[in-house]
Amino acid sequence: MEAIYQSVFKPSELDFSNIPHITEQEINRRVELAACYRLAAMYGWDDHIYTHISAAIPDASDTYLINPFGLLFSEVAPNNLAKVNLKGDIIYGEAINKTGFMIHGAVHRHRPDAQCVMHLHNNSAIAVSVLQTGLLPISQHALRFYEDLAYCNYSGLAVDPAFESEMITSLSDKQAMLLRNHGSLVCGQTIQQAFYLMDTLSKACEIQLLVGDASRVEPSPAVCELTFGQLLEDSHLEGQIEWPAYLRKLIHHQRNII
Repeated sequence: MEAIYQSVFKPSELDFSNIPHITEQEINRRVELAACYRLAAMYGWDDHIYTHISAAIPDASDTYLINPFGLLFSEVAPNNLAKVNLKGDIIYGEAINKTGFMIHGAVHRHRPDAQCVMHLHNNSAIAVSVLQTGLLPISQHALRFYEDLAYCNYSGLAVDPAFESEMITSLSDKQAMLLRNHGSLVCGQTIQQAFYLMDTLSKACEIQLLVGDASRVEPSPAVCELTFGQLLEDSHLEGQIEWPAYLRKLIHHQRNII
């Protein structure tokens, strides 16, 4: 565990003595995921006690970590994350939200490359998901998702197995999705990449909403394809360079609110 996390969390939040059979890899994943929750709260992406961020445990591929139901994102800590298997059985921790398992369990089962799954009800993403056009290629941020954004139609609360099938089919191999009238979802190969992608998607949606119905200047399809390819060249590094800066920003934020 990197030393910087000792400035993010209290010593009591880094006490894993009550978690049975915990490995160093699980500890690292718990610390990174809890930091991701705190960052999402700082950015105002939380929806009270709803929505979730999950992460697979590297040395236990059939399990993942997720927030227990009832906690604010700002209350999530490394040692209070629930550990769940792909069947939905709780291995450690408190109960999780049923809709959280429906969405996150489905993605982790069908997309082993998705080591981290973020599903949020962030305002800008919901607003753009409602638009018939969806996300337009009118900003550099939006071009990161030019050929990497799926859409899933709204069919009520995510409790019906039919929704799971439609969601997974719609997501396919994309790293991001707008759930119409509902929210956003990103799949990261790392927790760091997932947060970076959500940050980029959220900014792209905010920029589009600021433009509104005004006349727009859009890059040509050829330029859109070129830029998308350029942005993907170092996609394996997405979030890695930015993560320490994100953490420093979180530390400063937490110090200012205490």
